Amino acid sequence: MRFRTTAAATGALALSLVTGCAQGTGSSADTVTYWLWDTNQLPAYQACAKDFEQRNPGLDVKITQMGWDDYWTKLTASFIAGTQPDVFTDHIQKFGQFADLKVLEPLDDLGIEDSAYQPGLAATWLGEDGHRYGVPKDWDTIALFYNEKMTKDAGLSAEELNGLSWNPEDGGTFEEAIARLTVDGKGRRGDEPGFDKDNVEVYGLATNGGGDGDGQTTWSHFAASAGWTYTDKERWGTEYRYDDDTFQSVIEWYFGLADKGYMAPLTDYSVSNQANAQVGAGTAATAFDGAWMLSTYDGFEGVDFGTAVTPAGPTGERATMMNGLADSVTKNARNKPGALKWVKYLASEECQRTVGGLGIVFPATPEGTEAAVAAYGKRGIDVSAFTRPVDDEKGFRLFSYPITNYAADVQALMRPAMQDIYGGGEPVSSLDETNDQINLILDQ
Repeated sequence: MRFRTTAAATGALALSLVTGCAQGTGSSADTVTYWLWDTNQLPAYQACAKDFEQRNPGLDVKITQMGWDDYWTKLTASFIAGTQPDVFTDHIQKFGQFADLKVLEPLDDLGIEDSAYQPGLAATWLGEDGHRYGVPKDWDTIALFYNEKMTKDAGLSAEELNGLSWNPEDGGTFEEAIARLTVDGKGRRGDEPGFDKDNVEVYGLATNGGGDGDGQTTWSHFAASAGWTYTDKERWGTEYRYDDDTFQSVIEWYFGLADKGYMAPLTDYSVSNQANAQVGAGTAATAFDGAWMLSTYDGFEGVDFGTAVTPAGPTGERATMMNGLADSVTKNARNKPGALKWVKYLASEECQRTVGGLGIVFPATPEGTEAAVAAYGKRGIDVSAFTRPVDDEKGFRLFSYPITNYAADVQALMRPAMQDIYGGGEPVSSLDETNDQINLILDQ
């Protein structure tokens, strides 16, 4: 689901916690080792582990949590060294690589049914060979976070923000709103005479960088609502389409917002100054971000925020990536029987309701989602901009994170290519060559 979460990503120091046991990564016949990266979700899974242990006398769950970057580095190293956990939280970006390396245990015998989870989540974790390698854990969508005071001062209502539309020619009402929210050093708005794009104090739209090859919280919803798809097939595509004319027109318009002074420049973006931080600091009025960031935005002192659905595109539809994490069992798990029991329990209504009750993420089951919506509601957080595309798909296009082999190579090539366009002045046509390089790798 994402570079998930910002709070977890900044927790560079690995934290190993054991449910009533000692630290360590080893496993024994009565212990199941479980790795995850999100520190915000740790209490929920400790509670699930406690219940699981009560239901399965003699089995203990040992949980290790570490920051995003450390997590994937250590997980990959553990497969090489033979110190891998029994179970780990899996991300679709990494799924193709792990499936290709054959380090995942097939989970076909767990009886996972698509109908038990939110639409599309279970099918996401089927490999090219048709076997299941992950059980649904949670899900997220993308929406527009906005500073309520800034939007009110600009004369924009919540109803207007939820009714925006865009196109790559003139940007539509979305660009009009972003321009209106942009303020220069002399207090002139982006849609007013004399606006100085080189002296901006508040940008209408924050930046989350160039968006790499997926653009999850940057350009993905724009490209999808223009009718574009990442690859030639919905899942396990063999050719990427970054050379597509529609895609390149979207990217040219999107990064052009920075040239006009409406969107923060690439130089404003860093690991410590992502879009959420820019909105929290008052240097930007809005940001597209994922549902996993709700608690982060809610934690900003002195900033009341609202959320709006993504703008409708040239196709007439609104679009949002619907991503979902899963729990996977490693092929060489030391306690495979216990691992399989733990993974099945993690996907059960009991654990899903427990996780949902903390209001941190939306669990994969409908009941778990309902528990999360209620928990957010008790804190005064309206999450409808994230749940509407799932609850009522009419007028919304839900699409998945691109699932292909060599995902790491795709990201490694697309990251600098998108940054060169965003901040380096490269034309969007430069993506033709990058796309050829990517497809050459996929054709191996």
